[in-house]
Amino acid sequence: MVSYADFITLLFAFFVVMYGISSVNEGKYKVFSGSMTKAFGTKAGNGDQGTGLSEEEIYFKALIERRNARLAEKYIKQQERMKRLSEALNSKLASFVNKGAMSVSQNDRGVTLDINASMLFQQGDASLQPVAVATLTDVAKILAQEEMPVEVEGYTDNLPIATAQFPSNWELSSARASSVVRLFIEQGLTTERLKAIGHADNDPVATNDTAEGRARNRRVTVTVLAAPPEAALADGRN
Repeated sequence: MVSYADFITLLFAFFVVMYGISSVNEGKYKVFSGSMTKAFGTKAGNGDQGTGLSEEEIYFKALIERRNARLAEKYIKQQERMKRLSEALNSKLASFVNKGAMSVSQNDRGVTLDINASMLFQQGDASLQPVAVATLTDVAKILAQEEMPVEVEGYTDNLPIATAQFPSNWELSSARASSVVRLFIEQGLTTERLKAIGHADNDPVATNDTAEGRARNRRVTVTVLAAPPEAALADGRN
């Protein structure tokens, strides 16, 4: 009997607790509702009579609109930042851009510097030439003032290579991208910002049937990546 009585008492206590936590404190709810109404400038009442939205839906709508406004502001600031970076690279590399050896463009991914491999490397080699070192050093000084990640991608034409150092175009394109990354590190860019990628003869920008086309396909691209607006908002950066 004692055990049975204890069991019934415990069950009673359990249901009392369950009832207690399931009850809504109407007074606290109204205080919270009033605070949200005041914060978002909506009128108190039973909802938006014009749209049929409840108070809770109005609050969530206001939260979403506020977040979207912040995202838009971050995106605009980021685009202005990328535009300034593009203009700085164009100004510093104007002589090469005018010769067609380089091009600077701004796209959805960020700012891309496209460099003809002939001005960076000897044919079939991945060691940077002296003029390339000087030019890329200027680029590195500009990039060092930023904090966005940087991708360096190497491309070749479709002519095969088979040397002890480079058994295929994969090794050659990767080594060329790595040479540029190493120079950037020497000039002060942090390693976590950098990535080297080799594409071999994939993704050509011109036909490989002509010498001119193959020359265009032998290139290195340096892309400063723009952060998605959501990431910029989460990081709290402008």
